[in-house]
Amino acid sequence: MKCPYCDHRKDRVVDSRESKEGALIRRRRECLSCKRRFTSYERIESLPSMVIKKDGSRETFQKEKIQRGLLRACEKRPVSTQHLDSIIESVEKCLADSADREIPSSLIGQMIMEQLRALDKVAYVRFASVYLDFKSVEEFMEELNELLAKS
Repeated sequence: MKCPYCDHRKDRVVDSRESKEGALIRRRRECLSCKRRFTSYERIESLPSMVIKKDGSRETFQKEKIQRGLLRACEKRPVSTQHLDSIIESVEKCLADSADREIPSSLIGQMIMEQLRALDKVAYVRFASVYLDFKSVEEFMEELNELLAKS
């Protein structure tokens, strides 16, 4: 590590501390030449996940989009924000654990729908109606009948 004061390349670590739940390490260093102290930070480099949309285009994963969709689906429903946060966290964890950096939007939608189906049937139907993009009332009724059959 290069000293910010004298550009010397040798130092010693005086103190190390984890922060942000272990995602970041703060190191206090002392230059072996000028004896001044400085701080460096270490974090795991993470590449953003890319989402492959239905039309084949790619965009970076944005948890805010999932959050907006879930809030719309759960509007005026007895679903806590903690439940919504846990759905978002589970999607993010799945993406982080995946070896692929490119994930189809259909996989993300399926994960969300499975969790909503168990949480609130009305929120599930609302989300599914947008996500599955029903072309007719018959397709919508078919999904409702499947939901009723599984209940």
